[in-house]
Amino acid sequence: MDEIPLSALIGALIFLVLLSAFFSAAEISLVTLNRYRLRHQAEAGHRGARIAAKLLERPDRLIGVILLGSNSINALFSALTTVTVIRVWGEKESAIGIATVIITLVVLILTDLAPKTLAALRPERIAYPSAFVLRPLLKLSYPVVWIINGLANGLLRLLGVRIQAGVAEKLSADELKTLVMEAGVLMPETHQDMLLAILELEKVTVDDVMVPRGEIEGIDLDADWEEIASKLGTSRYTRLPVYRGSLDNIVGLVHLRKVMRIMHTGDFNRDTFLKLLVEPYFVPQGTPLSTALLNFRASKRRVALVVNEYGDILGLVTLEEILEEIVGDFTTPGIALAEEIQPQPDGSFLVHGSVTLRDLNRRLDWDLPTTGPKTLNGLITEYLEALPETGTSLMLDGYQVDVVRTRGTAVQLARIRRMPPATTDAERPQH
Repeated sequence: MDEIPLSALIGALIFLVLLSAFFSAAEISLVTLNRYRLRHQAEAGHRGARIAAKLLERPDRLIGVILLGSNSINALFSALTTVTVIRVWGEKESAIGIATVIITLVVLILTDLAPKTLAALRPERIAYPSAFVLRPLLKLSYPVVWIINGLANGLLRLLGVRIQAGVAEKLSADELKTLVMEAGVLMPETHQDMLLAILELEKVTVDDVMVPRGEIEGIDLDADWEEIASKLGTSRYTRLPVYRGSLDNIVGLVHLRKVMRIMHTGDFNRDTFLKLLVEPYFVPQGTPLSTALLNFRASKRRVALVVNEYGDILGLVTLEEILEEIVGDFTTPGIALAEEIQPQPDGSFLVHGSVTLRDLNRRLDWDLPTTGPKTLNGLITEYLEALPETGTSLMLDGYQVDVVRTRGTAVQLARIRRMPPATTDAERPQH
């Protein structure tokens, strides 16, 4: 060592620092790569991404070659640093302490902290070029890496950890929602909303979007023919259920376009009308919208009647209502909804009791509970455990609700105001 010039030793130390920094940066950059972006770029033909993806299929081998190179270089760096310090300061007791301080600072700052921080901030810029270097290194040192990995993997197997080739990571629905919401400017807000709505279809059931039984418009075959013909000519819906006496005696469904076609021929009577009926389609109560949508597609239907376990009709759900859960309101009921939720100058809203809580939450960005009753009237009635009366005031999960008008046993109109979070129990109105 005494024959080696001091400048050569210093140059070798600088080179070793750069090599060690390379291995540290390569390790962090490859580990922190976005796996989904990496997979996309690899499939798109990016050569560096393909090599990096191949290396990450066996992370034990990748980490093995990185640590083999990093530890070997650090050991050599420590030895050369000690020799260099002794050459400069002589064989004094303080020389070992100086060498230790230098080694610690250089390894900590120049070969660990700085390169790893840079790699974590710019993983792709470092990982892809590094992959071109690490792949041949892995091939050259494979025997040594294989032995080291064999010993390490054997130890892990004793601890119950099984080593296998990397498999594609799977995202849960909640994780996918997070990715969609973090897309930011990369994806239009309307597209984000639709994707999130699709992911929510599994949690929303037909009960949440169906037209309640009491609001279903249908044709009663027991009525006079003139009344039936008049209703067919004035209905705002294209498909209507047909029944005898009550909705529990459903006969079929009729498409008004077919009715209008026959009406113009002048040969329209009860017999020809009955021939236009199609068999009704039923879905069980609590069916997720995702399942209902698939069933609609498989059966080529657009309207279904929701029934409970006893076969009683609970409501009616259409394909349009399911699609509106994804893309938002695009049919005339959306206009009616605007009339049923009327903003007031004091910041409150006058809301019809028949408005569903999901529509109310979606339109006003509120969070009224939707796990129980589906309509505002049902929520108020359940909370009071009695028939509501005009003038009743109550607090529902941070919302002040005043019953403005009732009809029979139901709330027809209510005033709702979202209260600030600081409102205390003593300040809240009593009912």
